[in-house]
Amino acid sequence: MQLANKSAILAEHTCLMSKNLQREVKIDFFLPRKSDGSSPLSLLLINDGQDMEKMHFISILDLLYAKEAIEPILFVAIHAGLERRMEYGTSQQLDYKDRGAKASLYTAFIFDELLPYIREKYGSYSFKEKAYAGFSLGGLSALDIVWNRPGEFTKVGLFSPSLWWRSIDQTDEAYDDNKHRIMHQQIRKGKYAPWLKFFIQCGNMDETKDRNKNGIIDSIDDAQDLIKELVEKGYDPENDIYYHEMPDGHHDVYTWGRAMPEFLKWGWGIANHSK
Repeated sequence: MQLANKSAILAEHTCLMSKNLQREVKIDFFLPRKSDGSSPLSLLLINDGQDMEKMHFISILDLLYAKEAIEPILFVAIHAGLERRMEYGTSQQLDYKDRGAKASLYTAFIFDELLPYIREKYGSYSFKEKAYAGFSLGGLSALDIVWNRPGEFTKVGLFSPSLWWRSIDQTDEAYDDNKHRIMHQQIRKGKYAPWLKFFIQCGNMDETKDRNKNGIIDSIDDAQDLIKELVEKGYDPENDIYYHEMPDGHHDVYTWGRAMPEFLKWGWGIANHSK
């Protein structure tokens, strides 16, 4: 407890009973203790919030704030439920195993229940911008929500995102990367929102699968192909997209924790911070 008291971060925990999801949702809030509501904060929602403790998230934030490396942010970490594969995914289309069936309900929870709760709880604060991040399938969910409701957000952070999410099994003879990866199709068919910016992290050790036998693992192929779709849509690869590939990165919380400071400095960095 003494170590926690020395932290510059105020951590609060609550549970929301969601009518949309018909379950109790655990939420963790992380706020700089120095924030008093007199200056605007940015808001960052994070899927798979149950991983924050394992990531040592408070220690990450303490170090960044001590170095004056990032602007003040209110972090809202949303714990996944037992039906994670149903609540995450893409809200407009199920995958080939009918996963993601509750993704639209999860989206409704975010907009109709969580965001109003945050506005009520932190009514004295003005949010200069809102962003969303997630890990693995939680990253796919974050991108799906931001892409389909861009008016609410300015940035999205994707850590080893499950961009393989597909409408038919890749073992099906008809399978085609260009037709059956659901998120890639959403980007291709969606509207360009010029204010959106994208952080995409991948690790060279995320997996070993290489479905097209090109010597590049699928997760990196999927991420790079998504970037191509974004560029084709009109996003500037230099200013709107940050691709962070980690040679020793695995598909795990430890890797995402190492990538987290890069993401936060990319999105909310203070240019002349102390080293």
